[in-house]
Amino acid sequence: MLELVLAFLGSLLRAFLPAIIEAAPDRPEDGQEQPAVRDALRAKIARTWGTAAVLLLICAIAGGCFSRVVYVKAGEPVRLRETLRHVGIWAMGADGKPVAGTMDLPEGWYCLPMDPARDAAVPVLRDSEVK
Repeated sequence: MLELVLAFLGSLLRAFLPAIIEAAPDRPEDGQEQPAVRDALRAKIARTWGTAAVLLLICAIAGGCFSRVVYVKAGEPVRLRETLRHVGIWAMGADGKPVAGTMDLPEGWYCLPMDPARDAAVPVLRDSEVK
């Protein structure tokens, strides 16, 4: 049955394909040269590239104006720009021992490194030491 359908479709294509190709409209590559259209397109491209070159130059010059990198030395306090969610912290438990926990650090808070001389009373534990 399938062979019969394929044979029928093949004979239809052989019969109508030349007529379809003959009736097809001209393709752009079959047309004659159009110097007026060509010149108009070239002029438009020249205008556009002039504007694009100026915009690229402005972007290249102004690109460094909108961002900067600030080096912060190790041990300096930093202020949080956005809220940090579920940050691992050490908190003092009811028995006075450090307990691992998590909390949100709100925007605007300062983070400071521990100063051993000032914070000598605060024990520092590693994750493996917490039970």
